[in-house]
Amino acid sequence: MPGKKKRISGLVKMGLPDSKKLLAKITEKWPAKVLSLVAAIIFFIFHHMSGLEERFFSVPLRLEISNDLVPSSPYPKNIRISLRGDANSIFPVNEADVEAYLDLTKYREPGSYKAPVQVRKTGTALETDSLEIGVDPMEITITLDTKISKTVSLTPDLDGSLEDGYELVSYTLNPPKVLIEGPTGLVNSVEELSTEAVDLEGRNSDFSVQIHIINENPLLMIRGDGMAEFKGYIRELIMIRSFGGIPIAVSGLDGSFQAELPVKEGGVRVEGPQNTLERFDAALITLTVDCSQILSPGTYTIPLNAAVPEGITVSRLEPAEIQVLIGAVEGSGEGEEEEP
Repeated sequence: MPGKKKRISGLVKMGLPDSKKLLAKITEKWPAKVLSLVAAIIFFIFHHMSGLEERFFSVPLRLEISNDLVPSSPYPKNIRISLRGDANSIFPVNEADVEAYLDLTKYREPGSYKAPVQVRKTGTALETDSLEIGVDPMEITITLDTKISKTVSLTPDLDGSLEDGYELVSYTLNPPKVLIEGPTGLVNSVEELSTEAVDLEGRNSDFSVQIHIINENPLLMIRGDGMAEFKGYIRELIMIRSFGGIPIAVSGLDGSFQAELPVKEGGVRVEGPQNTLERFDAALITLTVDCSQILSPGTYTIPLNAAVPEGITVSRLEPAEIQVLIGAVEGSGEGEEEEP
């Protein structure tokens, strides 16, 4: 037994130098070996990462919010989504498979809050666990205010000019008022809304069009379909003109009588469409005194009559009536007038 112990002890002693040599070899130039190992790991990661594909698209940002609050400050309406993974994972995914949202349901009072943009996978995006999804921006600051509603008037925006000689005498809007909804501060500042432009250019008759209601603030919501019906009623412009120096003629007088007019000319004021009266010729007006009812000589006061083209209205005659001296015709019609 003593011999065995000596032999084991000898073996151990013989092994010590070899262990030291091995340790020395391992620790020899260890910084360089560590750097090589790190470089190998980095190279492996880089090689692995370089084999991944990337894809980008935008999706609408949804707000999950209390029914009593609404946004009162601008915020991004779309979020940039990045997908990273192997081609078989990312390319089957479409925009509808990723939802971006802000969870604001825990906020119950008006104020300014910062919340992270979260994503919810649906459809094809649920079929792989190796899909990396990134968002830009990662968080959003948003101001919330109490939601209220009120009714405001609707006003049309009239654009262009009617055909010359015509005017827009009236119009109707249906609906004449709309219900708006949004944050308290914004809703209280709105007194009326306008429609898109109603084109009047060159029109000369009644018309009806469907037009959009203009909403310049995306934080404001208009109840209904956002449309209104405009009906315009157009008439010709009425013009008034006066003409003088028009000869007065005698009409209907029996051939056995002759008439003498102390006033030979008269004047007339007429009304009618502007386009007609602007180029109207006074020669188209005829002034007469009707003597068809006279049966004997004498002096008669007879109303003055005016004949004008259709569409023209006589509003005044000067004089309104005229004295006519009627005498009998002797012989060839050149006899003296009889005294009445």
